[in-house]
Parts: sequence; structure tokens; C-alpha cells
Amino acid sequence: MRISQALANNCVLALLTGLLGFACFGAAGAAGEPRQPIAVRFSLDHSINASAAPFVLATTDGLFGSEGLVVTTDVANGSPEAIARVAAGTSEFALVDINALIRFRDQGAPPVKAVFVLFNAAPYAIIARKSRGIHALADIEGKTLGVAEGDLSIRLWPALARQNGIKTSSVKQNSMSAAVREPMLSAGQVDAVTGFSYLSAINLRDRGVPADDLAVLRFADYGCEAYGFAVIVNPAFAAKRPEAVRGFLRAAIAGTHLAIKEPGHAADDVVSLMEDGARDLELERLRAVIADPNRLDRSIEAVAEDFKFLKRPSAADIFDDSFLPPLGGRLIN
Repeated sequence: MRISQALANNCVLALLTGLLGFACFGAAGAAGEPRQPIAVRFSLDHSINASAAPFVLATTDGLFGSEGLVVTTDVANGSPEAIARVAAGTSEFALVDINALIRFRDQGAPPVKAVFVLFNAAPYAIIARKSRGIHALADIEGKTLGVAEGDLSIRLWPALARQNGIKTSSVKQNSMSAAVREPMLSAGQVDAVTGFSYLSAINLRDRGVPADDLAVLRFADYGCEAYGFAVIVNPAFAAKRPEAVRGFLRAAIAGTHLAIKEPGHAADDVVSLMEDGARDLELERLRAVIADPNRLDRSIEAVAEDFKFLKRPSAADIFDDSFLPPLGGRLIN
């Protein structure tokens, strides 16, 4: 896969940059020996786009290398598969939907936990055409909603509908493949679709749908408190290599800061790893991407609307903040 190979090649450059620092560290250290880099595998749960910019920059700009890590990135087919890879130890880290992790942990699975939340709010949204009479969430009643196979947004739709007094029975769902989601909406075959705000809406504008005809109804704007994508770690690796986990997160946070500071640079690096990427499109997507345990408990409640737990997890079962750097180093100004 081109993505994995390109990232692996970039990891070599990052490693070389990092080793220069380690040579100096070793010469000054008591033992006089440089630290050996640690090889890890990182899985994305979807094909690469601008939402992965922090991790791309952590690779291409040597941030992982400076932490003593050689990071090879691959792509899984959705969050459940990425979580399963981490649980099995074939990947040490993955970026996944934290709500999928909540469901996974109910299956008697290994105690995989999130250690860093990249998206403070889930990017779930209903993307609709205003020309079809949809301007607000309440307008979805009586309409046809396109739902792609494996879509994560629809899993929290029952909780959102109840919260906003919408009868789910009044909304017709049309199942489809993800490949035809935007084409069917742009062709008027459905009135709206579920998806991620920074994916479907921008893809539709790229297909020629006027921006002023699109209503992006973000779940977060209608009371959904679910978190979004988070970094998870293999528990055995975390126990054996806690400093490597801390280093990975420091690099990811630095990459996030850099992506916000230099979005053009981030878009360039992301597009260089895509088969048919467009810089302007990914830059727009990145800008679209660019607040507590009690809230995570409420997120678990929302998942329970569409999922019957065998044993409901607690917030502590899902998230471990012990690997994070101090708060001052994580805040985005």
C-alpha cells in the first residue's frame, strides 16, 4: 500500500533526525551509550486525509524520531478492526472512534484504553440539502436519510433524536455503500446523509453542490456530548514501555500544534501520501477539523441508547490519562 510505504520511508528520515539527538544524549550520559529506537506500528481506522495531519507531521517533521520512536503507519477497515489489531498486539497504537471502543470493551475483550482524545467532540453530523427543505434538525422528520454501511454516526442517532424530540419512526433510512453516499445526495436521491462533518460536507462541495445549499447539522450542536477520535494503546505494550507511550503522545500533541500553526504545510504533507489528493480540498478539510470524566459517563449513556451492555463500563475502563504530559503542554492557544 502506497500510504504505508510512504510513511515508512518518512519514518526513516525521522529516525535519522532523532538519532542525531540521541548520539549527543548518549555522549553526555553516564553510560555513554545512545538509546536504541523503539519500533511501533500505528493503525488509522480509515484512509488518510487531513484529519490525520498531526500524526503525518509527527512523522515527516521528525517529532516521533526525536522521541526515540520509529513509527510505521497502516490503515484498517474501520474502528472495530483497528481496535482488534491493538487488542491482539499487531499494532501498538491506533486512532479510533472512542464510541466504538466503548462497545468493544463490553465484549469481554482485552482492557484496551484510550490515552489521548484527538477530537474533543465527535464529528458526527447529518448533511442535508436546504433545497430539500432541511435547515435544522427538526426538519428531518418525514425525510429520507441515507446511511452508509458501517457508519458510526447513526449509532448515536436514537439518543440524539430522543434528546431533540424527534420521532425516529418518521425518518426513512436508506442503506447504501459509502462510495455512493455523496453522489446520491448530490443527485437528490436522498434528502440527507449521516457522516462526518469534515468529510461528507466538503466532499459534496467538491462535487459541485453549492455551499449555501448544504445544512451541516452537527450532533454536538444539538446536545450530543460524545467524544470523537482517540489514540488507543495495547495494554501489554503500555505496561512494558510507558515512556514510549508518553513519547508517542508528546509527538502527537506537538504535531497537533504544528498542524494548527502551519495548515498549509500540513496539507502538503498529507496530500503527498494520498493517491489522488487535492491540496485545496485537504486544506479546507483540515480547517474544518481546526472540554471531563462526567462527560465521558454521559457519552457511555448515549451509546447505551443503541447498544445493550452486558456490563456497562465506567469512564476509568475507557480512558487512562496517566500517560499525558502536564495540562500546560497540551493546551492549544
